[in-house]
Amino acid sequence: MKRRNFIRNSVLGGVALSFNPGNVFASNSFTPVPGKRVGMIGLDTSHSVAFTKSLNTCKDNTFKGFKLTSAYPYGSRNIKTSADRIEGYTKEVQNYGVEIKGSLKEVIDNNDCILLETNDGNLHLQQAEEVMKAGKPLFIDKPLAGQINDVKALYRLSDKYKMPFFTSSSLRYINNLENIREGKVAGKVLGADAFAPCKEEASHTNFYWYGIHGIEILFTALGAGCQRVQCLHTEDTDIVTGVWDDGRIGVFRGLRNGAHDYGGTVFCEKKVLKLPSYSGYDSLLKKIVEFFDSGVLPVPQQETKGIYAFMTAAAHSMKKKGAWVPLEKF
Repeated sequence: MKRRNFIRNSVLGGVALSFNPGNVFASNSFTPVPGKRVGMIGLDTSHSVAFTKSLNTCKDNTFKGFKLTSAYPYGSRNIKTSADRIEGYTKEVQNYGVEIKGSLKEVIDNNDCILLETNDGNLHLQQAEEVMKAGKPLFIDKPLAGQINDVKALYRLSDKYKMPFFTSSSLRYINNLENIREGKVAGKVLGADAFAPCKEEASHTNFYWYGIHGIEILFTALGAGCQRVQCLHTEDTDIVTGVWDDGRIGVFRGLRNGAHDYGGTVFCEKKVLKLPSYSGYDSLLKKIVEFFDSGVLPVPQQETKGIYAFMTAAAHSMKKKGAWVPLEKF
């Protein structure tokens, strides 16, 4: 996998936050632990039930024999919309044969790899460190963290324990988007627009909580390399414009009113392509089990880091009433 080495800064509120999107590891892989037992941390998101159902009812080799064996429910205790789901989701996963454990440690010790599904990104740093220390392959569901300092701290821990983790929105795997990006469908990608619901959560940086879905679409189409961002904000809508280092422009529309949907348009050399509707979690889950099975990271680290730098810069542009916020390369 080709990698670029550069450092990206987002100048936020007058403070330069250095953010290195590449060259953290000698490679983006590790030697996987043999075994197919999957543990889950956090039963406060619908993803928990969807992943469990797919893994534990699969009758073929779609998910390579991986099964969800046990889970620790917590999980958010402070975000009411998440915490109120835990009891119901716990009962649902038990219907698929999942054993409920009383601690994080029990789940880690009794499984070969871990799905960190806690909906509150502010808890991920502490929970992920326990998994990395144990040397277990790890998927961290969105949002990776609640704010940029924790994102950077997670990558430092990953480096420390030599355990790269996978994190992604399922919207990255909208049908055919990866082939479009690689120029296999309509030639080189010249730009992209994306849209998604953009609910806000006070404990998280703007866009981390839900806008990430559409921004993940944008980065899947365009890749890493955004240099500067501008955000125009109203009560119902955010428009975030990014300029990439090769001159391409990407635009994200965040929706807080009207129809609840995800999608976008990719502008290519030979054709303008409208992306299909979101088709569920299984395409992401396939990538997760491939990562657990092979040890090879599905998405370059610099691209994922770029997504969080983009969202952080957009949030600060919003506070600056639409000023451009650079993501400088060093």
